[in-house]
Amino acid sequence: MATAVGLMGFLLLYEATIIDPRSLAGGLAHAAPAAGSRVDFTATAYCKGHTTASGVPVQAGIAAADPSFLPEGSVLRVEGVPERMRGIYTVLDTGPKIQGRRIDLYMWSCYEALDFGRRPVTLTILRHGWNPKDTAPAVR
Repeated sequence: MATAVGLMGFLLLYEATIIDPRSLAGGLAHAAPAAGSRVDFTATAYCKGHTTASGVPVQAGIAAADPSFLPEGSVLRVEGVPERMRGIYTVLDTGPKIQGRRIDLYMWSCYEALDFGRRPVTLTILRHGWNPKDTAPAVR
């Protein structure tokens, strides 16, 4: 009897579907923000490379983001960074480590990028992707 109960318990456990809480959090974390919304992100900086994923030469004002969250062509206002780095950035790059609510800002100086580190920022999504219809109305 004990063997039968043990076998039945093993079969039920073996056939059970277990929901991974990380997959639920990942689905919620990748809900794309609408144009005009303000969202909290974690920002880092990068300085290497010559050409972005979109084919544009690297330059100030370019950011890398998770394309499933902020597709190429998205325009953002970045706040929560030093004054000289505040402003408008365009997502023209991606990166394998840039996932979810993370953004990577391009800086010419690698010393400045290392000094920047990792910090919380607030983004205002001015345009989501390339489509002009996905632009925030009356953004100031």
